[in-house]
Amino acid sequence: MQKRFFHSLARLSIFLVAAGALDAAVKLPSFFSDHMVLQRGIPVRIWGSADAGETVRVELQGQTVTVKAGDDGKWMAWLRPLVAAGPLDMTVAGTNMVAIHDVLVGEVWLASGQSNMEFATNNVANRDDELAHADYPMIRLFKVKHAVAGQPADDVTGLWQLCSAQTVKSFSAVAYFFGRHLQSDLSVPVGLIESDWGGTPAQSWISRQALESDSSLQYVLNEWDKALSNYPAAKERYDRQLETWNQAVEAAKAEGKTPPNRPGAPPGPGHQNTPGGLYNAMIAPLTGYGMRGAIWYQGESNANEAHAWLYRRLFAAMIEDWRNRWGQADFPFYFVQLANFKSNGWWPVLRESQTETLRLANTAMAVAIDVGNPADIHPTNKQDVGLRLALAARALAYREPVEYSGPAFLAAAQEGAAMRVYFKHADGMQARGSGAITGFEIAGADGKYFEAQARVEGATVVVSTPQAPAPVAVRYAWADNPACNLVNGSSLPAGPFRSDEPHYNQ
Repeated sequence: MQKRFFHSLARLSIFLVAAGALDAAVKLPSFFSDHMVLQRGIPVRIWGSADAGETVRVELQGQTVTVKAGDDGKWMAWLRPLVAAGPLDMTVAGTNMVAIHDVLVGEVWLASGQSNMEFATNNVANRDDELAHADYPMIRLFKVKHAVAGQPADDVTGLWQLCSAQTVKSFSAVAYFFGRHLQSDLSVPVGLIESDWGGTPAQSWISRQALESDSSLQYVLNEWDKALSNYPAAKERYDRQLETWNQAVEAAKAEGKTPPNRPGAPPGPGHQNTPGGLYNAMIAPLTGYGMRGAIWYQGESNANEAHAWLYRRLFAAMIEDWRNRWGQADFPFYFVQLANFKSNGWWPVLRESQTETLRLANTAMAVAIDVGNPADIHPTNKQDVGLRLALAARALAYREPVEYSGPAFLAAAQEGAAMRVYFKHADGMQARGSGAITGFEIAGADGKYFEAQARVEGATVVVSTPQAPAPVAVRYAWADNPACNLVNGSSLPAGPFRSDEPHYNQ
């Protein structure tokens, strides 16, 4: 019996040694895997974990880099700038070897935001035709699984896939159309990393450290502290609502009716609206993965009386925070302005806050005031949105001579009984289609705005109405769902603005 005991103990020891070796094996985050795309033209960082002090060798595209894991088991290797190529194999070897196949080198972009970025290609206008032509093996897709974390995580859940009718169905339509346009134009591989979550505010996507270090953003933390203190009572109400909802669902099923919508859970511990919670789980692990830049579609959840004006500082702080974390200087950051939609009256202010963010270097805004749906917060025309973001990338990131913006407000001056409005990106300004230009209003000293007539004169628009014979201010498309039609010769729409509040010349 004693002999059997020692034999079992020996087997257990072998198992523990093997398990320890397995734990110490070289490991990589999920995004360093088959079918990935690495960014060309910049030093590329590869990192992971191993046993403390273990020697790790990385080989790719003729380069070999050897590093040692630190006392914490973490290691990082830098590759010299890569040239567009593929498919390639990359090996990472220590006591074990990880072989990564079908690696492409090209352009990598991060796509983030809330539901209009998350809106899947399967739901777009002209879906069947789009999916029938969606096979692009030189476009690779990586979708980050939803998660919330209290501290910055080391990895995300996701995998790289070749772009096809099947894989792109559940992928961000805006990101896909953006990437498709770039891949066709640049003729290099394109990698798209989607990390978004519908219904979430911008404060979930910025680091807690950035919020705490900016006194102008203290309101975000104060609001969340209040939400947490109210959570126990809110949770009790929610539980009662959920019980009532379950009963209503059963009744609806029995009667063959459509069940009611599930009540939303109140914000509390682990909620996706936690300040910094989505940054920690869905952005922090990606920081350092070399990329050209980011595209962003968000703002609906901040378009309210409490946040619409303050969004201009919050959004700018988030962009600056991401750039600091990536360490790639002011990498391109292009975002979508909120589309037209019948809402609560605060969307114009949120759009203005988005426009104000253009004061940051290497930013651009895709105006979507003409492609929304007044009755649906999720318009299905994501093709034009993706195209406009891609035009910004072509013009600014890749230095191509293409127009990327519609008429952008510069200044306004009174001229007798009219206001003359000066624009940038103004070549060929006109009304879309035929007819008169709509969307302009002017106001006198009393601040009351009246619909006005407008005519184009070169790079300016002259606006007047008998109802305001001594105008002092002008605005355009200043409504949740405005009737407006000013475009330039590239058919790109003018963005909403008002002259009696701060503005930025994009």
